[in-house]
Amino acid sequence: RPHSRPRHPGARTMLPLLLLLLPTAHAIVELTYTPVLTQTPPLEGLTTTSTFVLDQPRCVFGGYDNADIWLVVALDKAASTFNNTAEPGTLETSFQGFPDPVSAYMTLNATLANYPCPKPAGDITVLRVGSETSCAKDETRPTCNGPLPGPGPYRVKFLALQGSEPVAETKWSDPIMLRTAKSPNSISTTDSGHSAGMIAITTILSILFAILLAGLVAMLVFWGSESCGGSSTFSKPESVTVRRYNTHHVYDQPAARL
Repeated sequence: RPHSRPRHPGARTMLPLLLLLLPTAHAIVELTYTPVLTQTPPLEGLTTTSTFVLDQPRCVFGGYDNADIWLVVALDKAASTFNNTAEPGTLETSFQGFPDPVSAYMTLNATLANYPCPKPAGDITVLRVGSETSCAKDETRPTCNGPLPGPGPYRVKFLALQGSEPVAETKWSDPIMLRTAKSPNSISTTDSGHSAGMIAITTILSILFAILLAGLVAMLVFWGSESCGGSSTFSKPESVTVRRYNTHHVYDQPAARL
């Protein structure tokens, strides 16, 4: 009969104790809010070639006073595979690595105090994603809100973290497409209103108008000089003859000769 080692009396209680020491996993709360491009009030540049404007998540994260609220920006195709446990400010979520090899980055962190509910009058309640250019290549700022590298499509969501633990998240937005800049070589000169023929006609008419205007100005100057010359002609005055008269009765008096 083989020799068997006696079990330690505390062996049976070791496993339950280890299980109690393991951190318990908390389920992340999925909120019903869906981020959207802002609609009110209408803004210029709602989407550009490198930015877009979102509504702030007001009255969404109530009860998470101690949480940091992050915006997650992802490629449309990578949104479903984003790891909620990824920490912001790491190589895994760095803006400078987006979109390759990083397919989703975290930026625009705020606290619940930054999103008061209800909204105070006069508050700006939008977020412009992609507005920071100074940190776009600065690897010491991995949470930079830098310009988006292409037209997309992108999806975004807000994620609340308490410490490094995710506690609540919104739904992903619908796909967001940015504007595409046209190449100068792709702009046709034969488009309506800008054809080569129209440009030539406009140029000729402009030259003719300039010549006509110059002739009119010259004619006005000539007529003005003629008018001034006629008014400045003076006729030579006639000579005035003054006769000398002698008073005869003066010479007839003897006293006048003395």
